[in-house]
Amino acid sequence: MPTTNKIVSKVASIDAIVDEIRNFLKVPTPDAWVSHALGDLGTLLVDHANCEYKAAATGMSLITKYRNLPRLQKLMARLVREEMLHYEQVLMFMDRMGVEFRPLSASRYARTLRESVRTDEVGRLVDLLIVGAIVEARSCERFAALWPHLPTSLGRYYKSLLRSEGRHYQDYLALARENDEERAVSERLAHFLQIDQQLIQSPDQEFRFHSGVPI
Repeated sequence: MPTTNKIVSKVASIDAIVDEIRNFLKVPTPDAWVSHALGDLGTLLVDHANCEYKAAATGMSLITKYRNLPRLQKLMARLVREEMLHYEQVLMFMDRMGVEFRPLSASRYARTLRESVRTDEVGRLVDLLIVGAIVEARSCERFAALWPHLPTSLGRYYKSLLRSEGRHYQDYLALARENDEERAVSERLAHFLQIDQQLIQSPDQEFRFHSGVPI
């Protein structure tokens, strides 16, 4: 699969970014999830904040583990800064909208993806990077599905996130390809995209930012 850094650039249109993400993921967010999210913005925002925090924590974990990979260090340092800024911004929206932070159980999404991560050193790194790419891409796809239907200020904010989230997924994919052969990366990517498809399209008892079809 060719890299697509030209798509996620400073001059790329939002539509081009979203089209690239949707082609990458294969399956769209179900309308039932969007409808449920619009009726439960409190849970959506709390879990969105959790996701931004966890994304930053994942970046820091990779920085700590792989100090010998300079390009990973640089890209993950930028990602961590941006994800923590997003975390702060989501907290601000929660405050404005009167949404109190409350504990939420983690969704099955990231946990299930990580269950397939290999344990050998090279395989583990490549799989973690692929999982990171898919999570960021799915986040971007959901921002695109939501923003036209949200209250004006929140909708504008979600739309603004499309560029950074699109770049994050590209960064993760680029790092995966730098650390293994293209054929091996493509095979693992297909495996994890299949898991993503199953999780997004199947019934899910818990509503979360990355959950499946609400029951």
